[in-house]
Amino acid sequence: MGKKETRVEVEIFGEYYVLKGDEPEEYLRMLAQYVNKKIRQVVTRNPRLGLSKAALLTALNIADELMKLQKEYDELAELLEMDRKAK
Repeated sequence: MGKKETRVEVEIFGEYYVLKGDEPEEYLRMLAQYVNKKIRQVVTRNPRLGLSKAALLTALNIADELMKLQKEYDELAELLEMDRKAK
């Protein structure tokens, strides 16, 4: 039997969305809260942005965070592999 799909209604920047996924409700709510926090930071810096532009800039900021974390992870994994081979 497969994992049960989770459905949860969340609010992001005053709009309501139904999220569906295989993760627990708490995790989906945490994701929505993170995106809400990030979009509010973008709008605070530029209050004249419409929702779609604010969402796009937020997505770019989150993608930037992800790419930087991926680079750090890859560098750490490489260091660990070099250390493992040296032993």
